[in-house]
Amino acid sequence: MERTLTITIRADWKAAVRDAMTVAKTGAERGTYMGETLNFETPAAFFSRLTSNRWVMLTELQGSGVVAVRELARRLGRDVKRVHEDAAALVELGLIERAENGALSCPYVDIYVNMHVTKLAA
Repeated sequence: MERTLTITIRADWKAAVRDAMTVAKTGAERGTYMGETLNFETPAAFFSRLTSNRWVMLTELQGSGVVAVRELARRLGRDVKRVHEDAAALVELGLIERAENGALSCPYVDIYVNMHVTKLAA
């Protein structure tokens, strides 16, 4: 099964969870995988957790199978320690997975970011 992820930016995280549960329930009833969702409450939270270096790492891992951290650092032209730090943040978010031997992989074939920015009411 090819996994997909939708990243949303919604201040009302409870509504985001409810919507994700509705989609999951519909999928379960149909016996169909409907994708997964990750929500951030603000654009600032999104951009602070998903830095440009982390996006580059994520896209390098997509479709690459399982990659050792040192090999990933070599591919990215980055320090191994910094790659470890960024990988830990992405693992915590569930965007990448760590194998028992410490190697990394991205389980998602498609990641969609749904961001709508509006002016807040005063």
